[in-house]
Amino acid sequence: MKRDRIKRLFEEKQAKEATVYGWVRTNRAQAQFGFLNVNDGSTILNLQVVYDQALKNFEEISKFRVGMSVKIIGDIILTPNAKQPLEMHAKEVVMLGDCPENYPIQPKRHTMEFLRDNAHLRARTNMFNAVFRIRSVAAMAIHSYFQSNGYLYVHTPLITCADCEGSDQMFKVTTLDVNNLPYAEDGKVDFSKDLFGKQAFITGSGQLQGETFAMAFSDIYTFGPTFRTENSNTKTHANEFWMIEPEMAFCDLNGLMDIEEEMLKYVVKYVLDNAKDEINFCDQFIEKGLKARLEKLLVSNFTRISHHDVVDLLLKQKTKWEFMPSYTDDIAKEHEKFLTEHFNGPVFVTDWPKDIKAWYMKVNPDNKTVAAVDLLVPGSGELMGGSQREENLDVLLKRMEELHIDKEPIDWYLDTRRYGGNIHSGFGMGFERLIMYLTGVENIRDVIPYPRTPKNCEY
Repeated sequence: MKRDRIKRLFEEKQAKEATVYGWVRTNRAQAQFGFLNVNDGSTILNLQVVYDQALKNFEEISKFRVGMSVKIIGDIILTPNAKQPLEMHAKEVVMLGDCPENYPIQPKRHTMEFLRDNAHLRARTNMFNAVFRIRSVAAMAIHSYFQSNGYLYVHTPLITCADCEGSDQMFKVTTLDVNNLPYAEDGKVDFSKDLFGKQAFITGSGQLQGETFAMAFSDIYTFGPTFRTENSNTKTHANEFWMIEPEMAFCDLNGLMDIEEEMLKYVVKYVLDNAKDEINFCDQFIEKGLKARLEKLLVSNFTRISHHDVVDLLLKQKTKWEFMPSYTDDIAKEHEKFLTEHFNGPVFVTDWPKDIKAWYMKVNPDNKTVAAVDLLVPGSGELMGGSQREENLDVLLKRMEELHIDKEPIDWYLDTRRYGGNIHSGFGMGFERLIMYLTGVENIRDVIPYPRTPKNCEY
């Protein structure tokens, strides 16, 4: 059937007859004419439809309620001197789907808590229309960057027996009857009776499998759902989220930072260019100055500074820190905020204490730090985390022994060092963290269609 997308009508700005399908956002009915604001989901912009008494069902249309779905045939009239560039003068208005008066999403300001309780309907509001459209555009930008630079897109498994982030952080998968578990002689659950013959998890990272493909294709990336069991109720944590994880062979830490900077600038520019109306909405209603902040990133220098020098800098300040900086610990949110303000832009913090970082990271010559990097961005703090991977098999085995990492289940992974190993690096970026940065939304629950957080697994 013929259907003109409202987005295309605004792009073309042509006077013509059109047929639109959508949902009523508002209806201002007067004695002899009225105005419907209609949205079809193709754009955040609503189409204003003028209807009058010439229509045989004028009285019926004047009673149309918010949320009804409609079909409208009419003439597109350009209105360059009005607030909107065009409007439609209706020739025919047909109700397709009724909507009762108690429809929850009325044209008024709703609290975020109310909208989370109605997550199946919140995409119909302007804010979530903008946020999820930006999410879609940003996902395309991610693929566009990596594909245009020759990376292979790898689908790493969601069910895995490889322990990358620590099994205490991973959901367990089993077909065993949890009310009648089989036990071995040592009193532990006998997972040999399970479907895979061993304990399995839902992945916390596709990194290990990704590295094996990097040893064949040089440059690869994964982009998919990730799961963690962390019992955290902060604004930035969720138990199900999406991750972008590239792995690059023949790439050291400096090369890694070059790629992180280039990718982020590419994605930000892509979103600014392809989601202009949504960015303008977020700039006006979510975070004042958002657009200027993103545009500034495109011309910013990304500072590179070691963790040790960061602590030196923090300790020299007269600021009374809530958490005192330490050469052996992570840096706090207040430190991240200070650094991005001090350097007036994004900051790469490199060479972290090895005792607080993962076992697969490259140990530096000082044997105290690893070649790891976190990227801090203004307004959001940490956005990406990565490292040069330890390519020396003997060093890696020693590090695994120190941290009591069982090498038997991931002996296949160690083959990446045995057979043609080389300097290689990779990083991870939480997609939802990126969307928060791009939209100004402060809570991760509001950039995921159906958030999975502690005590919350609705829909």
